[in-house]
Amino acid sequence: MAITAEMVKELRQSTGAGVLECRKALEACEGDMDKAMQRLREKGLAAAEKRSGRAANQGVIGSYIHTGSRVAGLIEVNCETDFVARTDEFQEMAHELAMQVVAARPRWVNAEDVPADVLEAEKGIYRKQVLAEGKPENIVERIVTGKVEKFYDQYCLLRQPHFRNPDVTVGDYVKEQTAKMGENVIVRRFVRYEVGETD
Repeated sequence: MAITAEMVKELRQSTGAGVLECRKALEACEGDMDKAMQRLREKGLAAAEKRSGRAANQGVIGSYIHTGSRVAGLIEVNCETDFVARTDEFQEMAHELAMQVVAARPRWVNAEDVPADVLEAEKGIYRKQVLAEGKPENIVERIVTGKVEKFYDQYCLLRQPHFRNPDVTVGDYVKEQTAKMGENVIVRRFVRYEVGETD
């Protein structure tokens, strides 16, 4: 199938990839737009994984104040260069992540950030619940492990479903943005404020 300039343009607008990359993807997928898009996405995410080891000392503080000014979120998102940090796309991503903090009330960035004592306390509660349900001893730990994973999905920012598109996690969203920007992007820390709330 002949790859037209229109097809390349359409794929480029959808993915943000370069002209040559779009043409190669379309040729490899015999003009199938969806397959070419998937191919570029996978390639971009793979490249994003490679970038994850690079130093990210630049960035911005994203913010969001909900209507009524009673709830707000601040989040630090880092990248490699000041040039990328100043782009509208990067600032929009930081704003989106601040909105996620307000909407979904995460407590930690990653599962690794959950304090050991909190994790042990949660596991203890889950074990008691499972045993109270009369489950056999040999499957208790497996059920507890499953409940811990759900705990991470609820309270760890990068594991949460993205508030705009629950089919992807916040971590996947950040990886997609990393692929588009061509730099390592790290969510460093966040804070959520609510009027009247105490620690």
